[in-house]
Amino acid sequence: RRAHPRHAHQRQCQLLCEQLKATTIIPSVAMMAHRSAVLLAPTQSGRSAPPCQLLPRRAVAASRCGHVSPQATVSTGDGEGTAAGGPMMRRVRRGVAAAVAVAISAAVVGGPMLQPPPAQAITGNNLLFLEAWRAVDKAYVDKTFNGVTWFKYREETVKKVPMDSTEDTYAAIRTMLTKLDDPFTRFLEPEKYASLSESTMSANITGVGIEMAYDGNKVKDKTAAGGGEQVVVVAPTPGGPAEEAGVRPADNIVAVDGRPTQGLSLYEVAEALQGPAGSKVELTLAREGADGGKQSEAEALTVTVTRRKYALVPVQSKLCAPAAGTEQKVEYIRLTTFNQLSAAKVKQAVRDGVSAGADAFVLDLRSNSGGLFPGALEIAKVFLNKGTIVYIADSAGVRDVFEADNTALAPQAPLTLLVNKGTASASEVLAGALRDNNRARVLGDTVTFGKGLIQTLVPLSDGSAVSVTVARYQTPSGADINKVGIAPDA
Repeated sequence: RRAHPRHAHQRQCQLLCEQLKATTIIPSVAMMAHRSAVLLAPTQSGRSAPPCQLLPRRAVAASRCGHVSPQATVSTGDGEGTAAGGPMMRRVRRGVAAAVAVAISAAVVGGPMLQPPPAQAITGNNLLFLEAWRAVDKAYVDKTFNGVTWFKYREETVKKVPMDSTEDTYAAIRTMLTKLDDPFTRFLEPEKYASLSESTMSANITGVGIEMAYDGNKVKDKTAAGGGEQVVVVAPTPGGPAEEAGVRPADNIVAVDGRPTQGLSLYEVAEALQGPAGSKVELTLAREGADGGKQSEAEALTVTVTRRKYALVPVQSKLCAPAAGTEQKVEYIRLTTFNQLSAAKVKQAVRDGVSAGADAFVLDLRSNSGGLFPGALEIAKVFLNKGTIVYIADSAGVRDVFEADNTALAPQAPLTLLVNKGTASASEVLAGALRDNNRARVLGDTVTFGKGLIQTLVPLSDGSAVSVTVARYQTPSGADINKVGIAPDA
């Protein structure tokens, strides 16, 4: 028996539907291609037939869902139909191929069902933000990023945060850095970075002369900058305007010109302290009383500081005459900061002392709030021939070890270090190295400040920079001095 032509044509459509089902075309594309193939399939008369003329109702319904289910098959009646490779099948396949091509083309160029979301162009401001993000990603000491999913934060910020201007971009960078809850990881605008770079080389600075930090004592506002910690004076610059006005190490800065500092970042406080030479700024301070407690705000001190240009002299030295009843000459060296000149100046002072017959040395680190880390290493080598100077550790453990290299200028002469609450950072590295190697005695009336973190400055392409905390100091004995400090021997 020969198959009725209509039955043969139904069998061909069934085979086509099964082939479409087996493909990996997106369902909506397959549905479009299937419908197009049905409409393009010729009848005996050569005209296109409507779907209901070729498929049972169940098959047509299934095709509207984007696929043909195994149950929605086309009955072949009592015949075998035309072979899959016959002329009619080839014509129908060509129709299907054309339909699929048309359907995919419509989807790609913006068909209503498969229109892709518009691509988001990366702007120059986005790239600047990504530079800052990458600087933290590569170097930051805490690889948990204070619990922030760092990659996800980058993607969401670039997608959702407007960066239409430079200020928008700077604001996005600052917001990103606050997520780390690290007051020492911060953003520097181009002018501030240029000023900081200049200050490490210049001997003349205009301002009030105060080094600040957070003191670790939490106040009520836990959401404030610094986690609600109070702003404290690490040390006033020796000979600077603030020291002359009576500001001391460990004073809390309660307000600047009447504006409370609670909730402000260190750099907002620093900006409030800046101003032209000759202008005045009023500081409200809280100071430890005789019982060790802070004065109440009602009893807070108020001092007026006149901003001016002052000389930052990193090293001063003098050969002291022997004390009564002794024959010992002492070379006194005052080290006020660690800048690019400090190590060379200390070396020269030690050479002068040795040439003048100094029997002992006193290195005064009081109110030295730190500075450039390499300076501390070089000065330690002046007095130490061998031994570990400092360990550098990150979240994974000890990363680097710095040691003396047998180049000391005064490796045997008795050495005494003077410290106070304003001795911090690189000064503590130096004090810890000389004390732990039994090279010096440490004298002072209190423990040192306890800033045991290392920052590096990463310049960005527009002249700005990011200061990133990259590691922690550990003294040669393995002590972590951050928020602990170094206790004097006497």
